[in-house]
Amino acid sequence: MTIGKTIAATTVGALVSVAAWAQQGNPSEVVQRDINQQQRIESGLKSGQLTTKEAGKLEREEARIDRLEAKDLSKGPLTPKEQAQINRMEDKVSRDIYREKHDAQTGNPSSPSAKRMEADVQRNINQEQRIEQGIKSGALNDKQVGALERGQSRADRMESNAGANGHVGRHEQQRIQHAENQQSKRIWRAKH
Repeated sequence: MTIGKTIAATTVGALVSVAAWAQQGNPSEVVQRDINQQQRIESGLKSGQLTTKEAGKLEREEARIDRLEAKDLSKGPLTPKEQAQINRMEDKVSRDIYREKHDAQTGNPSSPSAKRMEADVQRNINQEQRIEQGIKSGALNDKQVGALERGQSRADRMESNAGANGHVGRHEQQRIQHAENQQSKRIWRAKH
């Protein structure tokens, strides 16, 4: 094989690899979107635009997305089809957050229940940011991110169940915090 053919073959191989990589989903982008949604829910609780019950409903939707991310990432990189499905679900949650924040219902941001839900949502943001940092630094691979998103899904579901009746009690929050502490340890172990 001549040097020209070798260079051409190497160039074609590199371009195919880049094209294949470009078609895969980006877990960092997916996690960043989770962070953005959680921040919007938290700001709605802080401003009174969301009730505790509405925030709980939105957390249930976030739990579904995290479960799907976990399932898809457990197999390796996201396919374009998987990425598109996650994006559609995130788009729906985004619209739901907007609708809930702009409806006639208002919450009491000073209530103990709203404060508890807000603290739990803030913890979600922190956990997701740690996962995203692990992705960007290369400390976490797709399968690890999938396992951690499964844990995020459990926390979201617990928050949803706690807020379903519009009231997050002290004992409910303690259970959520215990689960979040376990998740925090899993994130640390996976990254180290």
